Amino acid sequence: MTISTELEAKILRFYHVEKWRCGTIARQLHVHRGTVQRVLAQAGLPRVGGVQRASQIEPFLPFIHDTLGKFPSLTASRLYAMVRERGYKGAPDHFRHLIALHRPRQPAEAYLRLRTLPGEQMQCDWGHFGYLQIGRARRPLMAFVMVLSWSRQIWLKFSLDARMDSFLLGHVGAFEAWGGLARVVLYDNLKSAVLERQGDAIRFNPQLLEFASHYRFEPRPVAVRRGNEKGRVERAIRFIRSSFFAAREYADLDDLNAQAAQWCNTVAADRPCPDEPDMTVREAFEREKGSLLALPDNPYECDLQEPVSVGKTPYVRFDLNDYTVPSTCVRRTLTVRADPHRVRILDGADVVAEHERCYDRGKQVEIPAHIDELIQRKREARHHRGLDYLAHAVPVAHTLIQRAAEVGGNIGNITTHLLQLLDRYGAVELQAAIEETLASGAAPHPNPVRQALERRRIEHHVPPPVSLNLPEHIRRKDALVTPHRLEIYDQLTGELDDDKHN
Repeated sequence: MTISTELEAKILRFYHVEKWRCGTIARQLHVHRGTVQRVLAQAGLPRVGGVQRASQIEPFLPFIHDTLGKFPSLTASRLYAMVRERGYKGAPDHFRHLIALHRPRQPAEAYLRLRTLPGEQMQCDWGHFGYLQIGRARRPLMAFVMVLSWSRQIWLKFSLDARMDSFLLGHVGAFEAWGGLARVVLYDNLKSAVLERQGDAIRFNPQLLEFASHYRFEPRPVAVRRGNEKGRVERAIRFIRSSFFAAREYADLDDLNAQAAQWCNTVAADRPCPDEPDMTVREAFEREKGSLLALPDNPYECDLQEPVSVGKTPYVRFDLNDYTVPSTCVRRTLTVRADPHRVRILDGADVVAEHERCYDRGKQVEIPAHIDELIQRKREARHHRGLDYLAHAVPVAHTLIQRAAEVGGNIGNITTHLLQLLDRYGAVELQAAIEETLASGAAPHPNPVRQALERRRIEHHVPPPVSLNLPEHIRRKDALVTPHRLEIYDQLTGELDDDKHN
């Protein structure tokens, strides 16, 4: 706890002049007793007029200093047990407090200010900015940050993971936004860059080496536990937290990235350049652009690629969700290529399915043609398809069907009727009606559920549901019929009378 000079002077005056005890000073000045003792210890003056009592630990201080000199990280509890065996009678809590005062401190390390040439170096790193809840999935919100070391130009892009494809896409986005790249990229020892390190022997991630070869830059990791060597990107991340992300409102990830791009081109670019105070970052970047390496003609393919196995059902599991494939691909190993917006599934070089990427959890992302094909090939699949749809829309229906199966009910007939009730009344009402039926102990059959739905409809004064798929003879009853005028019948009657007279 840091205290003011005025408060420190009061503590010293009350202790030396007024002869107050430490506890009295702490109570009257509303500070902790340890703060008072620390101020007195820093002053280094004995108490005037007081009797100095010898501490119980003083006879053991030579042993303690010698032990801590050999083993600086030895815990206070273990050291207490050692001095306890040698005759120390004090309490462990007080001993732990005293050891904190006598433990040797490592000297502070001084650092040199590192300077770079224009176009010589870039620094990049990930920053964690909390989580996004997408449906049932809790996704980490990660920020890829890259900084040009000389001009301090910032590139910022958020993603929902820190995998290799997002890592490389962050590089490509920065290179294209700046129209070039520096000769060296400085990394922390993250797995996307360094797989293994033994001293100066480094095993780089082979995909990063391929990427660096394509763009002709040198990947260079900092020393172990030397984050200060990439202090420019570390300070940029702190600047992003305070200047951009704090109290930021956004609709989704795309909206957040659009705001981040605008912030990089305005607020971040208009701040003073730390190495050149007479210029802004924007002006320094314009001077540095001429020193950047040119981009290759063809961009690097950054899609995530991984093998997947297809089981008995025509689905592949990728990133917490299931994506459909043609039924002919079951029991095979395929390849998934994914970018932030779409998922392609390949059989060799042929694309067998393409989906919009889903970031939820446990979703079934389907192409209707894949399911329809399987339904036509296997009639039994239609029954299971209805069960799956019913279970997703009305979870409690699974319990009703399970009870019906236990008493020998016709599962197919029950499923068909429940699907019809779902279409007419909706998932919310059907869920409530099934729960009411199960709670009442009625038979597990659609009829009690239908009766419960009708009772709820009457209680809520809702008109009866009308099916949109009515038979033809019922739809004809609603045909508009224009009635004839009664005068026409009078005319017909008059004509008949005239014929009789003739």
